[in-house]
Amino acid sequence: MFENQVVWITGASSGIGEALAYEFAKCGARLILSARREDELTRVMQSCVQNGAAADSISIVLLDVTDEAALPSKVADAQALWGRIDMLINNAGISQRSLCIDTDMATYRRLFEVDVFGKIALTKEVLPIMLKQGSGHMAVTASVAGKIGVSQRTGYCAAKHAMMGFFDALRSEVSKDGIRVTTITPGFIRTAISEHALKGDGSKFGKVDANIAGGMDVKECASVIMRGFKKGKQEIPVGKGIEMKALTIKRFFPNMLFKMVAKASNS
Repeated sequence: MFENQVVWITGASSGIGEALAYEFAKCGARLILSARREDELTRVMQSCVQNGAAADSISIVLLDVTDEAALPSKVADAQALWGRIDMLINNAGISQRSLCIDTDMATYRRLFEVDVFGKIALTKEVLPIMLKQGSGHMAVTASVAGKIGVSQRTGYCAAKHAMMGFFDALRSEVSKDGIRVTTITPGFIRTAISEHALKGDGSKFGKVDANIAGGMDVKECASVIMRGFKKGKQEIPVGKGIEMKALTIKRFFPNMLFKMVAKASNS
């Protein structure tokens, strides 16, 4: 299904982005890997090749999604590689571990620059290419936090709620143009997300949460996401813990969920 498709993955240097790169490489896709860390992107590219991907089917485009002024040239570089962009996976992002009262406004702005405005800006640069092609697929790694608010994640939850709303609305606009939009809603996945999360003052949290440590393996997560892509799902929930049941509870019994979350936060 994805053979020779040009798939651009941001945040491809680790976590879900890296795991998805391996999945797409196995499918014979042409990959564009982006993040800020060239050494880690090179490692991911070499791992893809070691596992059978053709060396000339993978390219690196260094990218900081918050550098909006550089995005047009970065998108032009990506398009020039194979003349098209069939799929953009907006995966780059950071999380948060701090109470609202302790969180600087600069930290909230940093979260939104990376998790919201960077994704919107990149999407707006790639969208005209897909419209001209008459086809394309936009995907975003949102989160269960994009549907449920929890303690010490006020900025992260706000950003992920914004992404769910933006891409749901975008789907309604571009469905007539042959462009698919998929929102991915992971729960707790074993990645370095909590280690790189921001504390209230903007410094790194630097620890692995117990919930993250007990979460779904990132390779299994990527496999679930790929199955969702192949089935044409517009929203792909992925996880194995109680947080996934919370999605159903929120839908049908919101007051119950609010009490559960408050109790968990105060325990």
